[in-house]
Amino acid sequence: LQPTMASNTLRRVGLLAAGGTAYGGATYLTYHYLTSAKADRDAANVNARSQSSYVNDPNRTETFQQIAFGYDDQIGKDEFVMGIGLMRRALLFFHAKGNALEVGAGTGRNLGKYPSSVRKVVLTDSSDKMLERAKLKIKAMSASEQKRYEVVVADSTDLSEYKDGSFETVVDTFGLCSFDDPVQVLKEMQRVCRDDGKILLLEHGRSKTYEGLSKYLDANAERHAKNWGCIFNRDIDGLLHAAGLDIESLTTWHFGTTYYVVAKPKSNKSESDARRVERTNIAATSSSSISPNNSDRRQCSCR
Repeated sequence: LQPTMASNTLRRVGLLAAGGTAYGGATYLTYHYLTSAKADRDAANVNARSQSSYVNDPNRTETFQQIAFGYDDQIGKDEFVMGIGLMRRALLFFHAKGNALEVGAGTGRNLGKYPSSVRKVVLTDSSDKMLERAKLKIKAMSASEQKRYEVVVADSTDLSEYKDGSFETVVDTFGLCSFDDPVQVLKEMQRVCRDDGKILLLEHGRSKTYEGLSKYLDANAERHAKNWGCIFNRDIDGLLHAAGLDIESLTTWHFGTTYYVVAKPKSNKSESDARRVERTNIAATSSSSISPNNSDRRQCSCR
């Protein structure tokens, strides 16, 4: 096979494998949704009606500090069943290169998935305890591999430590749900990304294709935010639009709640001249292209 043909074949195989995993994951996810305890939903509604809101005033970093130690064990099974690990690997394998910055890196769940085309990876997060888990994973790597990684405690809304265009790849996986100001984070990601670089996002949020599912997320948002520091019903499309990213492709999985996005920093082109966005929605049993225009453990695959 020619290199281009081989690459296309690999992509197709990856998508087929991911599709099968997504089907199983979607079934698993739906089971958890339908069997969620009524007591939990009632508790969430009480929190939503009270003045104290984990969605609007969550003190998220403190939550991450508290759950850091057992975080990987708690969400590992869900990520496996839902094929999240495969999505992480595919996103980085096909699109990451050069010097990379990862915001909201958490416990380093993308470690080991960056391809050899990435020379350096800077992992940032506001939670030092989350990053301690990432450091342990890096310490277990070979000496040569360890040199590729740098771990920095940082506020993703203010990356002033890094100059404009410092990175060829900027990554966030399941972080937009947990940032206090996700639009500002996206703007900072654009600023530090080279004009010809890539912004890679794997996120979860409300479904645009299944209204009932989004209603479930809305009803349980308080409970989920309390337990995970994650607002899992955010409008990801709206955040991307507000930040002005130049979207190259956007694919949704798990009934439209998981977003796989490849983007670039906002260009100077007028909106009328902008390139048509490729958007694909992959549901449980079928996929289709359209024009642009867990119970609690659903999980937070946040970070």
